[in-house]
Amino acid sequence: MNEPFQSINEVSRALGLPAHTLRYWEREFPAAVRPVTGAGGRRYYRADTVASLSRIKELLYGQGYTIAGVRKLLSSGKLEDAENREPKAENRNPRDGALRAQSGKTAKHESSADSPEIQQAMDLLNMARAALS
Repeated sequence: MNEPFQSINEVSRALGLPAHTLRYWEREFPAAVRPVTGAGGRRYYRADTVASLSRIKELLYGQGYTIAGVRKLLSSGKLEDAENREPKAENRNPRDGALRAQSGKTAKHESSADSPEIQQAMDLLNMARAALS
């Protein structure tokens, strides 16, 4: 990231996000995400814009903020302050608990194999697999 501008594909790869997500965030967060457009409408991102995108990604995917919650942080100028605190209930993504459980960030995560219904379904699948073999 030593170059003054990066293309949307370079930023997409660096952040691990699809390019269409970056374009969507341009519409949702116009104050923070303003790429420079070159000839033919190509998007080029400055280092500060890439840093903003990285913070937005962490808030949305890492901390469970909603898009509306991140918008509030941007409008209040508290984007940097929010990186180390939990979102308020109205700014929290309702799927946050499930996302954190999938990523292994919860302290208590019940294994799905412990569920009797899951175990029964797995047994049925194994019997069907054996019958087809």
